[in-house]
Formats: sequence, structure tokens, C-alpha cells
Amino acid sequence: MKKKIVLLLLSLFLFKVYSQTKTIHVYVALCDNEFQGIVPVPKKLGNGKDPRNNLYWGAAYGIKSFFKHKTKEWKFISKLETDQSNILERVLFKHRSKDVYLLADAYDGEKIKNCTEDFLLAANQQNKTTIKVKSKTLNFGGASNLQAYIGHDGLMDFQLNLNFKKTSKTKNDVIILACFSKNYFSDHILKANANPILWTTHLMAPEAYTLEAALNTWLNKTSSKKDIRESAARAYHKYQKCGLKGARNLFLTSF
Repeated sequence: MKKKIVLLLLSLFLFKVYSQTKTIHVYVALCDNEFQGIVPVPKKLGNGKDPRNNLYWGAAYGIKSFFKHKTKEWKFISKLETDQSNILERVLFKHRSKDVYLLADAYDGEKIKNCTEDFLLAANQQNKTTIKVKSKTLNFGGASNLQAYIGHDGLMDFQLNLNFKKTSKTKNDVIILACFSKNYFSDHILKANANPILWTTHLMAPEAYTLEAALNTWLNKTSSKKDIRESAARAYHKYQKCGLKGARNLFLTSF
């Protein structure tokens, strides 16, 4: 009898753990020809104050467009209001078969430094925020299970001096899709006590297909960091035609 009770309690505990809502917060620094140190892209794609047409947001492989129109796993929920002036647009998605929500923020390209700071502080479990969807309260910012940064690697152009705090033993997972992100973000991620599951070793196009592939693999409980890297590499090669070996060499999953 006692054994049955123990098994029942264990089953209830595991159900609670695995049935908890997961959240992902994606910080997108809109591509900006004028205010970022990038090789200029076509004017329409490189206006950092125009989310609708921006390379990293409203264009075909931008975060909003790709997750809204080209994925089978994610469903667009709504566009949300925000009182943060640096954020030009905020959208919410839900995974179609899992209790997982993704919040994506499009930052004014001129405010890339603010976007980078907000991402890193969230990786340090700071700047927690809640959003209510119908009767459900969702935790984002530093309370998310995973934070992702998408865009130009602004740390090539400016330095940050952030106040990182001591965090809980449970580290936030982070993804950084930007050129040479491991080189430039390592010190900050280490100080933030976050867990890098995907970042880069070289120049890259930080487009949505790579993030989607990595997230879908991350959500599989049996997947490893190696699996996440492989999924990202295959997606990147599929769209960039760069060779699978080259794509694998582009991504790393740890320090």
C-alpha cells in the first residue's frame, strides 16, 4: 500500500513538472543601416524604425513573418501593447501541441544597445514581466525558461557595464543568433550565470528558420545540446546553401 502511495505521489510530481507552462522571450534588434555597424542592406529592409518591412521582423524570414506564416508548430495569438518606447512591436505565439508561449519584441534599430542590455539582464533572471492572456498569466523577461537575441552583434560597436545579480541554481537557457556571438557575448553570459544552448563562431544571417529549428528541438525532452546544434545547422544549410559541414562549424552550444 505504501509503495502505491509513493508511486502515486511521484506520478503527480512528474505530471506537475512536465505540465508546467514554458515561456520563451525573443529580443529582436531591428536591422538598421543608419545606426548599426553593418554592411548596408536594401533600404526597405534596413529601416530600423519600420518593423513591417524589416529584415529581421516583417520580411519573409523575419521573426514575426516566419513564425506567423511559415511554421507548422507555432500559432500566432495576438499583437500586444507595450509601454516600452524602445519596443516598436510585440507579438505572442503559442506552440500548437505543447503548453509553450513565445513572446517576441521588435526593438527600434537605433536602440540596439537597449535591446542587448534587456536581453542580458533577462538572461540573469532580471526584468521579469507578466502578460495576461484571457485567464492565463504568463511569465516572461527574466522569468522565461529561455531568452533569445536576434540581430546585429552590437557588442562589436559598443561596450556594456551591467549589474548582474546572483541567481538561483536553475540557469536560464539562452540562444544568441548574431555574428561571432560566442566571442562577444561569452563574458556577459558567464557573469549572468546563464546556459548557452546555441551561439555562433562566425558571420551569419540571424533569420527565423534557425531559431525555429533550435526551439523545436529544445522542446523535445530527450534532446541534447548536440541535437539542438544539429537542428540549427540543418536549417541554416537548407536556406543558406552553405554546406552542412560549414553550418555545423558555425554553431556551438557551450562555453
